[in-house]
Amino acid sequence: MEREQIMIDTDSRRVSMVNGQILPNKVTDERVTDALLAVAREPFVPKNLRGVAYVDEDIPVGDGRYLLEPMIFARLLQEAALSDQDVVLDIGCATGYSTAVLARLAGSVVALESDPALADKANEMLNQLDVDNAGVVTGVLADGLPDQGPYDVIFMNGAVERLPDGLKQQLADDGRLVVVRQADGTGQAWVYRRHGDVVDGRPCFDAHVKLLPGFEAEPGFTF
Repeated sequence: MEREQIMIDTDSRRVSMVNGQILPNKVTDERVTDALLAVAREPFVPKNLRGVAYVDEDIPVGDGRYLLEPMIFARLLQEAALSDQDVVLDIGCATGYSTAVLARLAGSVVALESDPALADKANEMLNQLDVDNAGVVTGVLADGLPDQGPYDVIFMNGAVERLPDGLKQQLADDGRLVVVRQADGTGQAWVYRRHGDVVDGRPCFDAHVKLLPGFEAEPGFTF
């Protein structure tokens, strides 16, 4: 009975997150909301923070890394316009929550994580959830994974002060890269799309999330 009650409480908190944070903030894609309802956040955060797994802010998961705020995560997913045939590169997956959600929306997901301990946790979680269309690779986030591209979608789990051109070049034709650009203390979500040899971008909404390691601005760099 106690286990059943915990599951009911978990389900109700996910419903509250979607109804209270996601739907009122211009997220209308039912595939996105269904995926968010299907994947619990608690197992992906430290035990002492599971009580706040659904609050509307970034959740620390260790080594200066975070799960994105639910509303911003949902809006980025919607902007990515994922199809069930897409090949996705999930950059900075941390404990794997984003990968588990993306795996419900895409054909296959390759997750890239720079921290070996977090990568191990992400692989463990994906195995526990029987996610069979995603895997985690350890490597330098800013390098991406060109050998496994090109990708229909590149999803970035955090803000960047600089966006390496090499990542954009890993997009397939008509591929999308979604990211929060940060400069001078402000942030904006952007979607980049590749058309042949050209990659252009557009701003989508204001957003402030934690910076991904390896994407700090170089001296004199501006977007």
